[in-house]
Amino acid sequence: MATCEHVRSVPVEDPAPGTPQGCQECLEQGTRWVHLRLCLSCGHVGCCDSSPMRHATAHYQKEGHPIVRSFEPGEDWRWCFADELIV
Repeated sequence: MATCEHVRSVPVEDPAPGTPQGCQECLEQGTRWVHLRLCLSCGHVGCCDSSPMRHATAHYQKEGHPIVRSFEPGEDWRWCFADELIV
């Protein structure tokens, strides 16, 4: 079974979302999203890879923050971009 060392760096409480109303970049650019992801390093809210702009992945590629969680109501799963694993 694969493991992820990055989960050790995840804070006990999620950071406050920077833009709780939606994807930061989509809101700025007037584009749309499908689902949202919350960066557990800094609170950035970005859109998922099913969204046209894929801002959560772009945030990981730019900042190197490895773990996001779903920012959808009723969902609490987490994804590590670095290890490509649900954690």
